[in-house]
Amino acid sequence: MPYVNFKEENYKLEKQISKRKENNKKIRSQIKNDKSLISGYSLTGEYSFKNTKKQLIGISGVLKEEDFQIINGEDFICANFFNCKFQNIKFIDCFFIGCNFKKCSFGGGGIIFENCTFIKEDSIKTPSLNIKDNFSCYFEDCYIYSQFKGSNLSYALFEKCTFENTNFELTDMQGVIIKDSDLFKILVCDCGMQNLKTRKCYISDFEFDDKYMTTFDTKTFFDKLLHRKNDRDEYEGFYMIYQNIAFQYEQNNLKSNFGEYYYLGKREEHKTLDFLSKIKSYLYWFSCGYGERPIYSIYFSFAIILIFTFLFLIVGVNIDGRIVKYNSIIAIETLSFGKFFEEFLNAFSLSTGLFTGVGNEICDPIFESAILADIEMVLGVICMGIGIGTLTRKIIR
Repeated sequence: MPYVNFKEENYKLEKQISKRKENNKKIRSQIKNDKSLISGYSLTGEYSFKNTKKQLIGISGVLKEEDFQIINGEDFICANFFNCKFQNIKFIDCFFIGCNFKKCSFGGGGIIFENCTFIKEDSIKTPSLNIKDNFSCYFEDCYIYSQFKGSNLSYALFEKCTFENTNFELTDMQGVIIKDSDLFKILVCDCGMQNLKTRKCYISDFEFDDKYMTTFDTKTFFDKLLHRKNDRDEYEGFYMIYQNIAFQYEQNNLKSNFGEYYYLGKREEHKTLDFLSKIKSYLYWFSCGYGERPIYSIYFSFAIILIFTFLFLIVGVNIDGRIVKYNSIIAIETLSFGKFFEEFLNAFSLSTGLFTGVGNEICDPIFESAILADIEMVLGVICMGIGIGTLTRKIIR
């Protein structure tokens, strides 16, 4: 049984998205009706409480960072941007509170958000002790080529967005949800990703470049990656992404989560192997699920016992002094189901006894099948060792 239940996580995530949208809509409506509910922010900005459509914000073209327009210390409160282009801007110490961005492009030479805040955590009502509104921003169908440095992106919701060459550095990403989006060449450095979740995303080149540590918790969830190309490059890329995610879980001492994404990574790696390496991978996969599925050891052992049962019936087995061989058409044609079932059970009992090393008194291998008995006993010792080792590993976690 995998530790991460992807079906359940996705079901809960859909409910969480719906609640977050309702929460933002409710708070936005309250603030628009009574602006006195929000204090500590400038409400006279050019875009606050307005709908801005098809506007270029910044400088057109593709510029170097030193040529970017700088917007410092401005507040964007309940601003709605539709089909706008943000280009070559460096936002410094800005607040984006309850803003909606739809079909917007953050491109040109890129957008830098430095020490910016995209959430209002404290409650707009009193008493507000221990109460948080988590009034966040919403991005829908946006193209994002940006750098987030030392910012607070908590509880932001991204739907149907495309991230490209985007860096997150020392940024609080707690509770961020990324759904139905494409992520190309993403770099994360020392960010807080507690409760971050992705759903149905296509991800290519997702790396962590930590000087200290990006933090995960038990609620951090990365959905299974979507396949599009189904070629070697994609499989290798997915393998690296799963391994990077697994390593971050391990760094955060979340061993069971590490095991799940490690397993998914090995499944992707398996698709890239040559013939001999793939055979070894199949054995590793079927015998113990790459060390992450103890139940696979039971299935694998049962399959071996069943295979050797039929081999004993074909090569020959001694049942109460009577040699039984199903190696000719005549022997099979004259066989009744009842007799076959009885002899099958005896051979199965022999196979089980040999596999577990306890033997069997009623049924014995004959000279021709002695080598099969030796092979099965060796396989039994190996499989039980693998199964016990895998189970112990999971229990220790």
